[in-house]
Amino acid sequence: MPDEDLIELKFRLYDGSDIGPFRYSPTSTIAMVKERIVAEWPKDKKVIPKAANDVKLINAGKILENNKTVGQCRVPFGDLPKGVITMHVVVQPTIAKAKTEKKVDETPRKTVCSCSIL
Repeated sequence: MPDEDLIELKFRLYDGSDIGPFRYSPTSTIAMVKERIVAEWPKDKKVIPKAANDVKLINAGKILENNKTVGQCRVPFGDLPKGVITMHVVVQPTIAKAKTEKKVDETPRKTVCSCSIL
């Protein structure tokens, strides 16, 4: 594949630091990109994603879907074929679905009437 067909991406983290830039084929999926972000994540950060599903990528104000390709998510920037595209990274850990039971208040409720006559 010619070198000029590759899309160069860098990823802005929550604290303003960057990961990358890396070069991707336009046919690479967002899921593949997320896997690399997790692998390249700096170890000194307070928030660290455990899996690719914990990462959300935002480009041009839109959250990118895992099944889309990098080429589909690229916003045309006119005549800037060699420009580096910056995507924002949000870490949102998936919460294990725990069975929540309704709390039942054991104390009976008292019916109280409070009327005010003026």
